[in-house]
Amino acid sequence: MNPLIPRPQAGAWLCVLVAALSVVGCERSAPSGGGPGGPGGPGGPGGPPPEVGVITLQAREAALTTELPGRTASYRVAEVRPQVGGIIKERLFKEGTLIRSGQVLYQIDPAVYQSTYDSAQAALNRSRATFERARLKAERYADLLKAKAVSQEDFDDAEAALKEAAAGVAVDEAQLARARIDLEYTRVTAPIGGRIGRSVVTQGALVTANQEPALATIQQLDPIYVDLTQSSAQLLRLRRALEDGRLKRPDGDQPRVTLLLEDGSDYPLAGRLEFSEVSVDPGTGAVTLRATFPNPDHVLLPGMFVRARVEEGTRPEAILAPQRGVQRDRRGRPYALVLNAEGVVEQRMLATDRTLGSDWLVDDGLAPGERLIIDGLQKVRPGDKARPVVLDDQPVVTGASAPGPGTTH
Repeated sequence: MNPLIPRPQAGAWLCVLVAALSVVGCERSAPSGGGPGGPGGPGGPGGPPPEVGVITLQAREAALTTELPGRTASYRVAEVRPQVGGIIKERLFKEGTLIRSGQVLYQIDPAVYQSTYDSAQAALNRSRATFERARLKAERYADLLKAKAVSQEDFDDAEAALKEAAAGVAVDEAQLARARIDLEYTRVTAPIGGRIGRSVVTQGALVTANQEPALATIQQLDPIYVDLTQSSAQLLRLRRALEDGRLKRPDGDQPRVTLLLEDGSDYPLAGRLEFSEVSVDPGTGAVTLRATFPNPDHVLLPGMFVRARVEEGTRPEAILAPQRGVQRDRRGRPYALVLNAEGVVEQRMLATDRTLGSDWLVDDGLAPGERLIIDGLQKVRPGDKARPVVLDDQPVVTGASAPGPGTTH
């Protein structure tokens, strides 16, 4: 023994050496086909093929939706401005309340306009009296002209005076109508019904006709608009899908829209898409879509950010593949493994459109009737033999917006 190594440590090293030799002896004496990876194991060339879970793909109708960002906007907006000047005598509404169309909001001091109206009424009465006198004179002169008692010139003067009096009556009637309108404008009314905001003036304030600042603003909130933005590329893909028949939409039926609010909750009432802009915003490359929603409880307020789910249409022959059966290669391209009729694993490169709940909507690469491997993917490679375990009867929870189970069974 080496005198430099203490006796206790020499004993420990001897135990380690004996244990290592025992392990080597056990490995050499073990049967050659016992391990999972050995020649005689389930995964070896001499064993049975591994089992994989498969589902049979089927084509079915699926409702496709797209989620777009948007903001709410008032259905109608009216800024209340005075049409005559004067002192605000009274404010006749409560800020923030619902008002009806034609309701009186402000009362401007009517004293000056009332006197103008009274003066116009008196002028009209005088004009009518003048007209009546000229009419009677013209009638008398007409009778006298027949008896040759007056000259033709006198009769013509009487006729001219009658026409002048009639014109005077018309002028004074117009002046009275204008005075009546100005007097009515002292009662500032609501042009539309809706919810009114704060008042920028109080009792005693001086206002002028058609002034720049509005006295108050009224917004109609039921129904309400939701303005959505969609990229022009998405719009082109949607139109092509509708044109070539991959998507179906009832003729004349506007797409249905549902909302997701800022707090993550769903808005209970559905809306309808009204129209889209005819031009693309050059700065963002997006098109604005406008939808209308009922808003009886005024849950939606102007300026709120929302996310809208727009129904694009239905795809009659959609192939839905569970996400757990779709993998990606090193370049990020999606692919799937299928088990052919001979029990051989094949790799299929996929063209996917979008996710519907827990499924991928597959545009190309898979066909109805094929067996998609969704379990045991780590056990096999393309070209391997495998034994299928059919999982078609096992329900798979999905959130696909299709009329029926979202996963192909």
